[in-house]
Amino acid sequence: MGYTVVRRPDGGMHFTFTDVSQTTLKHWREFAMEHLLNSDRLTRNLYDLRQIDELPDEAIQYAVEVNNDPSVRNIRLAVVATSESVKEALRRIAALTRPGGVEMSMFSTIEEAEAWLNRPLTLLV
Repeated sequence: MGYTVVRRPDGGMHFTFTDVSQTTLKHWREFAMEHLLNSDRLTRNLYDLRQIDELPDEAIQYAVEVNNDPSVRNIRLAVVATSESVKEALRRIAALTRPGGVEMSMFSTIEEAEAWLNRPLTLLV
């Protein structure tokens, strides 16, 4: 797989992507949808996309699908990216995500993302 995932100390997930091949994207989508089914509290997730230069349309579609799933609730999502192309794709994902389930923000460093994630969680209504 082109990503690793580890449980964060706060219970959320830390994903690090090294590629966005079709195989990787399908595996991630299945994992993310499965994880949503068991999510029952406020969650902080970190996505490290610094090794990715471009997100294909399929990645954008999957991310929008997961973000808009009815079971999504109370998730704070920090995404770290350095590529301008990836940042533009993330803005598209954010624009296509319905409000109320995912609080998403983009960062250039892990430290900035961690500082934002460690703020008190906002109850999303």
